[in-house]
Amino acid sequence: MDYRNSEASEEAEASGEAGVIVGPRSEDTLPASAAAAVKVVIVGGFGVGKTTMVGSVSEIRPLTTEETMTQAGVGVDDIAGIERKTETTVAMDFGRISLNERLVLYLFGTPGQERFWFLWNGLFEGALGAVVLIDTRRLEVSFDAVGRLEERGVPFVVAVNVFPEAPVHPMAELRAAMDLPDSVPMIDCDARDRASSRDTLLTLVRHLQSLHTVTPETP
Repeated sequence: MDYRNSEASEEAEASGEAGVIVGPRSEDTLPASAAAAVKVVIVGGFGVGKTTMVGSVSEIRPLTTEETMTQAGVGVDDIAGIERKTETTVAMDFGRISLNERLVLYLFGTPGQERFWFLWNGLFEGALGAVVLIDTRRLEVSFDAVGRLEERGVPFVVAVNVFPEAPVHPMAELRAAMDLPDSVPMIDCDARDRASSRDTLLTLVRHLQSLHTVTPETP
């Protein structure tokens, strides 16, 4: 082995030569005009589209922790209705989107399986709001996500993700089935579509703004 060539290669890597990228990529750096950054979590049951949403809307290359599903999950993970799913998030998904020149959202997608719920507390820490994704074929898998957000007092919106052959129900029926108050926004969403996912996040931001608007008292 030629150690001189090896050392030269290491020096080239350290100095950024030979095509090696040193530091963050230019497209990953925050805009200079960014004035506020908000942490948002994307939650929901197993297989409702959280990873897809983060990936479709993120302006940077998303960080995912997807692993191939193995025999270890048989009898543990409920895959009824999503039998073709072959990968699953085991820690979190991460992405970023600039809604305008000044406001940036950091997106954290949570794992859906109950055996990974111990990670949720850390992901919820510091979050100003959340998007709850639901699948009308398996509405019940997102009940626990809603309950955990309510327990922690994290404001949220509910997005009905579009799936082929999924039953379509009036929003009023879905709201009643999930026991959601009228104050919680509920919208349709296609997690595969960037514009639709962005509109969902804008709905959350508007909801958060409305909660923090102080109505002047009448003298």
